[in-house]
Amino acid sequence: MEIRARQKNGVLIMDLFGKIDVNSANFVEAVGQCVHDGYVDILCNFEEVEAIDYMGVSVVVIAYKEVVNNKGRMRFVNVPAHLRNILSITGLDRIVEIFATEEQAINSFKEDKIIEDIKKLQLRRRFKRLPIDLKVEMWNKYDKAPACMKVDILNLSAVGAYVYGCNKFKLGDEVILKMKLAPHNVELLLEAKVVWLPDKQVWHQIHPGMGVEFHNISPPVQEKLLEFIERNLPSMSSNE
Repeated sequence: MEIRARQKNGVLIMDLFGKIDVNSANFVEAVGQCVHDGYVDILCNFEEVEAIDYMGVSVVVIAYKEVVNNKGRMRFVNVPAHLRNILSITGLDRIVEIFATEEQAINSFKEDKIIEDIKKLQLRRRFKRLPIDLKVEMWNKYDKAPACMKVDILNLSAVGAYVYGCNKFKLGDEVILKMKLAPHNVELLLEAKVVWLPDKQVWHQIHPGMGVEFHNISPPVQEKLLEFIERNLPSMSSNE
């Protein structure tokens, strides 16, 4: 098998020629070298591939795993009809995305990158922590009477909080937190689980208290928390 490599819009395109079979170890070597050189988005062009047998499929799978293990992506384009059958039988077409045109394939890498950046931004947003002194009520999920009245949240995120001034719970306890968010005193009831207790000898300045992780939080409620946190966070640089 012959391989010719070219680059377009940050994607390495490998034009493949001939047969992909047991003698196609050069494909694995070429992919490995590309990954080593920093090319992790790889598009394999099958337009001039004459045949691929079951051993050839194994070769392609090995190359694909090399890319994925290095946090890259491999896709196929221009796969002739006579090759699609074996890709379907072996299930390879369900693992690797196949595109009809080179433009569609290259755009898919770009779209994936946009989606990935959005997801990272959303994740960072959820985990922003707000230092705060917010009074809350807290009780066991299965007990209606508040166990700790007017304790303090010292820091708050959309996924959890640190509650100071209560020592009536142990790790794993399920609790309810009742809080009101300024400026409109929006009242929230949040289910949570105790996931951390500070050692009195080490963390004496925040003892007694506990770290809790919110559970079963609905998107609208989490959005209210996010809006409150972002509204009250100190101004930060745009590249943080």
